[in-house]
Amino acid sequence: MVQQASQGAHSLDESSRPKSRGPRHVVAVILMWRGRIGLFKRSGSVQHDAGLWHCITGYLDADSDPVRQAIQEIWEETLLPARALEHLVAGPTLRLADPRGGQDWTVHTFLACTSQRRLTLNWEHEAYRWVWPWKLSQFDGQVSWLTDVLQAIDSMSSGETRDQVA
Repeated sequence: MVQQASQGAHSLDESSRPKSRGPRHVVAVILMWRGRIGLFKRSGSVQHDAGLWHCITGYLDADSDPVRQAIQEIWEETLLPARALEHLVAGPTLRLADPRGGQDWTVHTFLACTSQRRLTLNWEHEAYRWVWPWKLSQFDGQVSWLTDVLQAIDSMSSGETRDQVA
C-alpha cells in the first residue's frame, strides 16, 4: 500500500547526476527493519558524500513515477525485491535548497519496512547499519539533509503508518 502526505522545505547537498536544465527531482527512502532505521555508508566510488551515512536515494527522471523509482532504488542499492517490503508509504515532498546555489531539489520521501535483516549492497555503499531512531543523533557522519528526510517521515500523521512502524 502506498499513501501520500504533505509538503515541506529544507536544504540538500548536491549529488552526482547527469547535467540537466530542468528541475532536479530525487526519491529518498528510509528503510526500516524491526523499528530500526537503515543507514548506508556512501562508498568512495560516488562523486559526492563519500564516506557519509545516507538513506536510499535516486534521481527521478521527468517521465518517471516516484513510487516505481523508490522501489527500483531499493532493489538497486540493497537487492531487496518489492515482495520483501512489508509496506511502502509516500511521505511529504520536500523542496530543498542547493547549498552550492544551484537549482532547488524536489525530494519525494518514502518510508519502507522490511522483515529482511541482511542486505546485499551495490557499488554506491560500502556498509549499512540498523540504528534505533533515538540513537540517530549519536551516529556521526551523516549527510547534512538526512535529518530533513527523517523529520519529514516522522511528521507523517497517519495512525496506520505509525502502527505499521511500531
